[in-house]
Amino acid sequence: MKKLNSVLALLLLAAVPALAGKDKDKGEAVVLPDVEMIDVPTAGILDYYGFMLKTRFYSGGGVLGGLNFGVQERLNLGASMSVDQLVGSGSPIKMRRPEIQVKFRFYDGGYYIPAAAVGYDGQGYYYDPDDKKYLEKGKGLYLTGSKEIGAPGLALHAGFNVPDFDSNYLFGFLGLNYTLEDKISFMLEYDSLFHSDSPSRFNAGMRLYITPYFQLDMAGREIGCSGKFSNGDKRKAERIVQMRYNTSF
Repeated sequence: MKKLNSVLALLLLAAVPALAGKDKDKGEAVVLPDVEMIDVPTAGILDYYGFMLKTRFYSGGGVLGGLNFGVQERLNLGASMSVDQLVGSGSPIKMRRPEIQVKFRFYDGGYYIPAAAVGYDGQGYYYDPDDKKYLEKGKGLYLTGSKEIGAPGLALHAGFNVPDFDSNYLFGFLGLNYTLEDKISFMLEYDSLFHSDSPSRFNAGMRLYITPYFQLDMAGREIGCSGKFSNGDKRKAERIVQMRYNTSF
């Protein structure tokens, strides 16, 4: 009996560190900073060895898939590709060329100065097969900054981008999000500023943090839009659903 009690005591002692470690792991599972909002990039980046899988469902049954990797401590690399009419009865299914994404965070921010990153994103929206280009161009080369303002969880994101090196136009973008208890985030964006040949757009949505590693976005793009694209197509408001999964190797 004494031997049995001794064995049970040893097993309990061995289990205590394991249980403590389990609780510690749960405590460390925190929501990571967002690397992007709806269309607007932030200064947030994936950690070294970090990995993000993104899937966006957009109008006409289209699906946009993307992969992003933290290849260095401050450097992220990624690729994305869209497939039109993948979901639903539309045909034929149309695959678009893959696009690349690069982001380097060169400043972590201070009390007054926002965190800052420079990057490139070639992924556009609304592909025109006749001209073989996106009617809404990707960000191209961009500079972005992010800073918490006013209240905890309230962050402002702003920057400049050059989507087309042939025209060399400088565009701007603004984003604001409020994250409540790492459970839900409300997002507002004002994108493609400063030039009438590429009309500005207002986006709004919310992000649900289902787990610290999985997020679900529901958003509206081009809210209250008017006018036409360069090919004559009418601009329309669009509803999207987006899923993101973050993990590490």
